[in-house]
Amino acid sequence: MKKIVILHGWTYSLDKWEKFKDLLQNEGFQTIFLKIPGLTAKSGEVWNLDKYSNWLGSQLSKEKDKVVLLGHSNGGRIASYFSAKFPDKIEKLILIDTAGVYHKELLLEIKRFLFGSVAKLGKKFTNSQVLKKFLYKLVREKDYQEASPNMRKTMLNLIKTDLTAEFKKISVPTLIIWGQDDRITPLSDGQLINKLIKNSKLKTIEGARHAPFYTHAGEVAGIIKHDI
Repeated sequence: MKKIVILHGWTYSLDKWEKFKDLLQNEGFQTIFLKIPGLTAKSGEVWNLDKYSNWLGSQLSKEKDKVVLLGHSNGGRIASYFSAKFPDKIEKLILIDTAGVYHKELLLEIKRFLFGSVAKLGKKFTNSQVLKKFLYKLVREKDYQEASPNMRKTMLNLIKTDLTAEFKKISVPTLIIWGQDDRITPLSDGQLINKLIKNSKLKTIEGARHAPFYTHAGEVAGIIKHDI
């Protein structure tokens, strides 16, 4: 039975993965969902990619054989970074609407600035919770609004990291799956990653946004079954 180790994105619940997990298991795959520290597993630490990579290595050290590693969004960022450093641990890499492409556009630079300054801005203008909530929504990051102080620092550590060099180093066979209408990590990111990873192929899901494993679970599971 082929084993797939799955890294979820920036979420505090695995509920949306249930249907996809069942579909993969029905296709004969064994699925292992890793609970990521600070998200689905409790942690009081501030994390960065090196720490997450070391954590993932400790999890995979329990496996006797190479594994198929699947990562979605932020989980894909961690999976990509790890696969570039430790290709001998991975049989195949599957990336679903993954994060890791660094954008220099002004709006995203403003977002990164506001992530560090939004609390100060709230205090400067008013202590109103309404204004603070508006400021968070202004940067369109619900994840940041709901995160603990340490996980806000963690998010900053991650989004400021450019994985271009790591994508180029990935040598394991890689399947990239992307929602055509993704507004969080646009399809152009997937196309760039496809170009950077030499041994990769890109499959797009029509009508899907950032979480095709949830909205188009059957189609995504079918692509994986056909490819592995």
